[in-house]
Amino acid sequence: MADKKRVFVAGHHGMVGSAIVRQLQNDPSIELVLCARAELDLVNQQAVGEFFAREAIDQVYLAAAKVGGIVANNTYPADFIYENLMIEANIIHAAHSAGVQQLLFLGSSCIYPKFAEQPMAEGALLTGVLEPTNEPYAIAKIAGIKLCESYNRQYGRDYRSVMPTNLYGENDNFHPENSHVIPALMRRFHEAKLAGDAEVVVWGSGNPMREFLHVDDMAAASVHVMNLSGEVYQSCTEPMLSHINVGTGEDCTIRELAETMARVVGFEGEIVFDSSKPDGTPRKLMDVSRLADLGWRYSISLEQGLKSTYAWFLENQDSFRG
Repeated sequence: MADKKRVFVAGHHGMVGSAIVRQLQNDPSIELVLCARAELDLVNQQAVGEFFAREAIDQVYLAAAKVGGIVANNTYPADFIYENLMIEANIIHAAHSAGVQQLLFLGSSCIYPKFAEQPMAEGALLTGVLEPTNEPYAIAKIAGIKLCESYNRQYGRDYRSVMPTNLYGENDNFHPENSHVIPALMRRFHEAKLAGDAEVVVWGSGNPMREFLHVDDMAAASVHVMNLSGEVYQSCTEPMLSHINVGTGEDCTIRELAETMARVVGFEGEIVFDSSKPDGTPRKLMDVSRLADLGWRYSISLEQGLKSTYAWFLENQDSFRG
């Protein structure tokens, strides 16, 4: 046990954190350190500092965050910016203070400007206005990148950042109002199928284009980036532009997503698009050439991922009714 690397996965009950745990749990060289929210409030600076001082952590995956879709971000903007800023600042500073040299921060593609050139390369960061519907969350994630870069520059830490595209999969949030597009559509189509509804209404015009990555691919990419040598990582990044996009490099319209979802779920009614509802950013496609240069590419197709996610949904739906 003394020779094992103690790895703290912050947010291990969440969709991304739990996927990272699944990636790491069979590695005999790793001892996972996991702490539920009831045991450790990541917004509490003192509690986080005491945790790191006590646990002798060697490596951190910072996957903890307050997340939600357009409705949630519009309704709770103060909660989204405050909680995310506090979580990342507390963990990054406490990790540094405890002498942790390696940390991976997980951000979001919403860090890029609303009208960024497509596909969005890492260099698009801070070059334009953000999408208003999730600006507070995006600002917090940008701050997380800059926290990592600042501790690297001042203290010589090896704190890295990965920016995933839209994620979905096991342990997603299937709340009928506060979830992202894939779990929201999956639940809506499923309930419509059970009710025998003639149609399902989808928010927006159906024209915006989105890229989707299965969370197991995201976890694999995270472990890949964490395990890169310092020389290799630095060869593809810059001290003040150090984050790496993670995605498929392929996108589809929301209309195409809805049609695929209906097919996977088995809904045979009509799909109606409500253009009075917000579309959000017109297109969000990641330039993943930097990650490709570092030796990683996704492996789970959208339809394959939706099928496995729907199977998980059917097995676990009793746990998120309401």
